[in-house]
Amino acid sequence: MDYSGIFMESDGCLEHKFARFGGGLSVQDGAVISGYASLFGVADQGGDVVQAGAYRRSIAALEAEGCRVKMLWQHDPAQPIGVWDEVREDARGLWVKGRLLDSTRQGREAAALIAAGAIDGLSIGYRTRRAGKNDKGQRVLSELELWEVSLVTFPMLPSARVAGKGDEPGTMNTLRELAAALEGARLELARN
Repeated sequence: MDYSGIFMESDGCLEHKFARFGGGLSVQDGAVISGYASLFGVADQGGDVVQAGAYRRSIAALEAEGCRVKMLWQHDPAQPIGVWDEVREDARGLWVKGRLLDSTRQGREAAALIAAGAIDGLSIGYRTRRAGKNDKGQRVLSELELWEVSLVTFPMLPSARVAGKGDEPGTMNTLRELAAALEGARLELARN
């Protein structure tokens, strides 16, 4: 299974679709996260539009097999960071709810980064089963095989944002300061 590219043709390799959603991703009790991993009818930066019902068969097949969609860190199959307890379609898109595992280093870091606002995106890993083109030349994805939903730094859908909630005000201030310091260091490295 090849996770190396952001977009791949549907030749058996996984494709990735990023999303950032306003108020959609939140952290409660330090570990429970929920939000929309995909929105229906909204073109992303790659010009793709996911059609309502695109995940229905895949979700049903996973449930029938007793399997779950994987929760990964930045699409890295070597870094599972939690479990998605609920994955469902509604009128708006693909909604997910799960738990970051605080027994893993990356799970603890992800919770802190979300709470601080440093990580604000979800991204899906999938295979295209059926797609077509609309009159705008956009690829319309009508059936997708969903493999994983990752927490990511750079989402594909710029019109959406993620919100995080912390438990303690003092902790939030510390996390915001840490996030600001990390962002400052990242910008400094980018300039050099």
